[in-house]
Amino acid sequence: MNNKYINQSFTGERALFMCENSVIENCIFEDGESPLKHSHDLTVNSVDFKWKYPLWYSRNITVSDSTFHEMARAAVWYTDNSVFKNIKYIAPKGFRRCRGLTLENVEFSDAKETLWQCSDVVLKNVKARGDYLAMNCENMEIDGLDLDGNYSFDGAKNITIRNSRLMSKDSFWNSENITVENSVISGEYLGWNSKKLTLVNCTVESLQGLCFCEDLVLENCTLNNTNLAFEYSTVNAEINGFVESIKNPSGGSITADEIGEIIMESDRVDVSATRIICRKS
Repeated sequence: MNNKYINQSFTGERALFMCENSVIENCIFEDGESPLKHSHDLTVNSVDFKWKYPLWYSRNITVSDSTFHEMARAAVWYTDNSVFKNIKYIAPKGFRRCRGLTLENVEFSDAKETLWQCSDVVLKNVKARGDYLAMNCENMEIDGLDLDGNYSFDGAKNITIRNSRLMSKDSFWNSENITVENSVISGEYLGWNSKKLTLVNCTVESLQGLCFCEDLVLENCTLNNTNLAFEYSTVNAEINGFVESIKNPSGGSITADEIGEIIMESDRVDVSATRIICRKS
């Protein structure tokens, strides 16, 4: 590293514009937009970002034990090969069109419109509160996501999620090739218009969930308080316990211990295309 910035406070627009090969530690970026725009090869530790757009068009950045305050809006966009560890992220609209991104032990207190159109992303032990997380993202590995926010993962592709808690209405809409394992998912209208959504060892709660899906798979899942499920979906499901109601699946196989109501309307679907098995009948 060529430069070190220790225990300093910066103000004004583009304070360290095009900074490269540097260590930035115990510093504060006060008012002033884009302080580290077009930077590369930085190690950033214990830094407070207090204003807008600090890391745009950057690459090879490691940020640890730092805080992005409320006015550090749209903080990290168009940035490649970056790692963020032990971060308090208070501002909305973080991380857009980033590639090669790792977030570990990060808490988003306002994750509205965060992680949009990012690719090659690793999330580990991330907490997020806000709507529209991870829209149109691709190639994500997620372990330990605790999410409270609706409309998550809309249009996302090639994602594996493990050991997570998703309190999210309308999650996984228009998504493709998603696998969720050992997780809890709660929210209305789960997975509509998805392709190749696979749930393994999951507990699901959803009004009219898992409808309009193509190649939907459930393995060893529990559907609590779930009704009118699987409408117009092609599905292969192995379900533990009770399902309130199933309505007009398009095809496949559904097995559950108990089913409260099965609605199959021959004028709307080919009834013979779906095999439904109730273990305790």
